[in-house]
Amino acid sequence: MTIITKKFENGLRFGFRAVSSPVAYLALSVKVGTRDEHPSLNGIAHMTEHMLFKGTTTRSSVSINNYLESLGGELNAYTTKEETVIQATVLKEDLSKAVELLCDLAFNSKFPEKELEKEKEVILEEIKSYKDSPSELIFDDFEEELFGGHPLAGNILGTPKSIKRITAKDIREFTSLNYRPENMSFSIVADLPVEKCEKLVRKYFEHTEKLTNAAEVPIVQPMPPCVGGTVKIISKRSYQTHCVIGGRAYSFYDKRRLPLALLTNILGGPALNSRLNQVLREKHALAYTIDASYTPFTDTGVFSVYFGTDKSSLDKCLSLVTKEFNLFKEKEISPVKLKAAKKQLLGQLAISMDNAEAQCLNIGKSLLVFNKVEPIGELRRKIEDITAHDIFEAANDIFSEDNLITLIYK
Repeated sequence: MTIITKKFENGLRFGFRAVSSPVAYLALSVKVGTRDEHPSLNGIAHMTEHMLFKGTTTRSSVSINNYLESLGGELNAYTTKEETVIQATVLKEDLSKAVELLCDLAFNSKFPEKELEKEKEVILEEIKSYKDSPSELIFDDFEEELFGGHPLAGNILGTPKSIKRITAKDIREFTSLNYRPENMSFSIVADLPVEKCEKLVRKYFEHTEKLTNAAEVPIVQPMPPCVGGTVKIISKRSYQTHCVIGGRAYSFYDKRRLPLALLTNILGGPALNSRLNQVLREKHALAYTIDASYTPFTDTGVFSVYFGTDKSSLDKCLSLVTKEFNLFKEKEISPVKLKAAKKQLLGQLAISMDNAEAQCLNIGKSLLVFNKVEPIGELRRKIEDITAHDIFEAANDIFSEDNLITLIYK
């Protein structure tokens, strides 16, 4: 699998992978998310993503929604703590239409006040629906505890108070500062010549210019000290008790990232044979959902274990999770188990790489984070090189009492 990457004169990064398919996948990734917001405008990155579809200088919102769908294609977008993505899926012969539309949305959106007021109501309802799902809401509260007053603690959706405060002028200023070619990548996965795809992207994006005023570049706020060893209980009216245990973890650029990713997969990855699933669900029947996750950011990361259980089983679950943490801290994993864990992770990686849409999104994100896309062979080699001691050190670092905090909905 060959991935071709280039950087255009205006700073836009371009990535392409050829596949044998009648369908083309494309994504415009912007390196801006919740962490780039002013606290008083929490949710503006996500609000901007919504408002991109509400009309441009050449299209109405109805026209935007119908443009690709009438061709059998799809148009979507999402926002994370560090990234906003506009993506499309079309038949390969319609690629030009999709590239032009994504450019139009990113650079020519008008953000009309009337549409903004309506979209505020939509997002307020989204916030309400989210609050009805404690298994999702608890992660937002957990990250607020983990990152204190840092922008990474902010809720992606924002708060009712901050959403009501956002104006069209705020959004225009936000996009003017952040929606710039040097802050973007454009990725395509399609059965088309790379020269044709590159020419299309150049055609629609070459008019955009770099941000030249260094004073306008956002300042990265330093990370506050980690305060581990705390337990917080929030009263919730729910049938289950929900719990998250976790702490800060390694950034994208930390060489310990892959050992922690492998450790997380062993402990509570998607496979049914994960340690926590076997212990809490299969052996003791204490939880229906139990998993571990690791999300790296550009300057830190988040490791967490989540489970939902009956109120009477909370202490038992906490004890079993802590026991699993301690097993990894006290003794290195055996060669046989390490080999099996690597094989499983490599298999999961291969399957995910077989998904063209996921590959398109991964290319875009890699270009934003690393300015390159690492060959799959190199990534496989790095996973194969992970030692039992690497995992042992990651466990003792991340699972230390000084790093972990516990949040409980009870």
